[in-house]
Amino acid sequence: MRVVLGVGGGIAAYKAASLLRLFTEAGHDVTAVPTEAALAFVGKATWEALSGKPVRTSVFEAVETVNHVRLGHEADLIVVAPATADLLARAAGGHADDLLTNALLMARCPVLMAPAMHTEMWRHPATQANVATLRARGVHVLDPAEGRLTGRDSGPGRLPEPEVIFAAALALAARPSTDDGARSPEEGPLAGRRVLLSAGGTREPIDPVRFLGNRSSGKQGVALARAAQEAGASVTLVAAHLEVEPPAGIEVIRVETAIELRDAMIERAPSADALIMSAAVADFRPAHRQASKIKKRDDAPDSPIELVRNPDILAELVLLRNAAGGRQVIVGFAAETGDDGADVLEYGRAKLERKGCELLVVNEVGTDRVFGLDENSVTILAKDGSEPEHVAGSKDEVAGAVVRRLARELAAR
Repeated sequence: MRVVLGVGGGIAAYKAASLLRLFTEAGHDVTAVPTEAALAFVGKATWEALSGKPVRTSVFEAVETVNHVRLGHEADLIVVAPATADLLARAAGGHADDLLTNALLMARCPVLMAPAMHTEMWRHPATQANVATLRARGVHVLDPAEGRLTGRDSGPGRLPEPEVIFAAALALAARPSTDDGARSPEEGPLAGRRVLLSAGGTREPIDPVRFLGNRSSGKQGVALARAAQEAGASVTLVAAHLEVEPPAGIEVIRVETAIELRDAMIERAPSADALIMSAAVADFRPAHRQASKIKKRDDAPDSPIELVRNPDILAELVLLRNAAGGRQVIVGFAAETGDDGADVLEYGRAKLERKGCELLVVNEVGTDRVFGLDENSVTILAKDGSEPEHVAGSKDEVAGAVVRRLARELAAR
């Protein structure tokens, strides 16, 4: 595979050298195209030694080969890492002021951009608008990782590890292509649909170091996002705590608490054709978050933690949809444990009636079931009273069954 590796001018440029090695060691033909600013961090000799090719940055180099046109045309994949705020802005604006931006304009292959910058730069409305523009054009923009940044600061803005970028790039390159060579979502049962889904476990702060949480890994929700994307949908994932990376090429909204998840879902719900509430949302949160760590003290009694209910997000989304006269299909998830009062399916049916969603995916959970595992076993209940559908297998297989059932529900509307 012919890969163009674009390198932006940020401190994380040194990680791109490891990414280049991953591609070459896997047998791919890599041309490194750093920006002039990138060469201030990692010199030309490094890129030439690792790629085995001359390194150019300007459209006025190798003019006899029409290099600024040839690179984008001949590439099977373009990866930009790090993609700085400036580089994202120039790409979104269609600039062609150096060799890399020319290659991006000429590309008819998959393009993956891995941002890296300071947290405030990443969160700035201008950067977020540029990312949204690029994603709308089919560019796959990863979310930055969270952690230590330059200096003492920490937060979202770190370049994802080279292995993560490499895996995302290979997955993107493996997707089917259209007749003109450009990759696009598969024509599938959700082609042209917009799917908004939640995944992962919420965390409710008790004090600066402790929280109320649950065992959810987010694996099933991420599998659902991937299945919806492969079925042709435009996917937005509202992600609480995840132990796995979301698929490349979808919009990811990071949240922590149930309230943050609720706000993100309600804000984006009106523009979606389908909503999938697969997140493990805490039923309760501490009534008061302590400003400092709660200490164990021998001279005072232990203080109980007062809990208050979190909002019922699924029920609220159904009510808002109905009030607006919308025709969205809403899918809920129910993690249940049976007891002396009823079994898992009985609790599931009661929840489906109470929530008012079209589909409810019910699974029995426990310390050795579902959470964190790669397998799942669910029953899909439908509001229309049709026969329950039982699905068991990998979480990807379960996700595929849920997405197919969702597609049939959308088609019927």
